Amino acid sequence: MSHHKNKLRLLQRLRELGARLTEIEEALLKEHSKDWEEMAVEREDEEMLEALGEQGQAEAAQIRHALDLLAKGEYGYCQTCGETISDARLEAVPYAVQCRACASGERAA
Repeated sequence: MSHHKNKLRLLQRLRELGARLTEIEEALLKEHSKDWEEMAVEREDEEMLEALGEQGQAEAAQIRHALDLLAKGEYGYCQTCGETISDARLEAVPYAVQCRACASGERAA
């Protein structure tokens, strides 16, 4: 798989995450119900939205890092051992910065 194709996938996912994070932020800012039971449910929903927002922000940071590596010509190489990251791994996780062996701990650093 070409790095250009991965770049397009990374940019698309970053756009999707941006839209999703905006939706989460808007949902968290909306007014709350006055009913105690409804407020308890809303609080649980807020906690779930906050967790999703944190996950989304973490993924966005990983994508930005991968795009930075692409710009530097360092994309597709393991940041731990320097070996080439397989196309299959980059297909599955386009923002991967470690080869499968280093990510799984199979290779001693």
